[in-house]
Amino acid sequence: MAKPRRTPAGAALTDLIMDIFRLNSRLLTSGDRLVTHLGLTSARWQVLGAIVAAERPQPVSWLARDLGANRQNVQRIVDDLAGMGLVAFEHNPHHRRALLVLLTATGKKVFDDAMALQAPWVNGLAAGLSVKEIETVQRVFASVRERLDQAKGDDGED
Repeated sequence: MAKPRRTPAGAALTDLIMDIFRLNSRLLTSGDRLVTHLGLTSARWQVLGAIVAAERPQPVSWLARDLGANRQNVQRIVDDLAGMGLVAFEHNPHHRRALLVLLTATGKKVFDDAMALQAPWVNGLAAGLSVKEIETVQRVFASVRERLDQAKGDDGED
């Protein structure tokens, strides 16, 4: 059987994917270091960010969807955040079992503190990069993500 060959674009995208994996690992490690003294991890911070970004309280399944993450993993993190007093649960008038997740006052303070640390950190990372370059990478990522979402819909699997 002949070994499948990548197109030039397929080979370049493969290299980019490998760089994304390495970058993701470094971002998580750096994020963990940045917010550990706040009692956060990158994962907790990310979930808090999804809660803050939501227009209204959402159930865990919606937060997971917005993050592109596994519902069970997000539930575990939300439970950790609730144990820390950073989020609370509220009755969902549309679903008896899917409680809504709300940020507490303590959670808002911790998130705001994390974002105060994030601004100089991200500004340092962005130094020397043009907005146009960053926007181009963002468009490529969005396009690949959309194609993955379409492929997921085609075969019915994650």
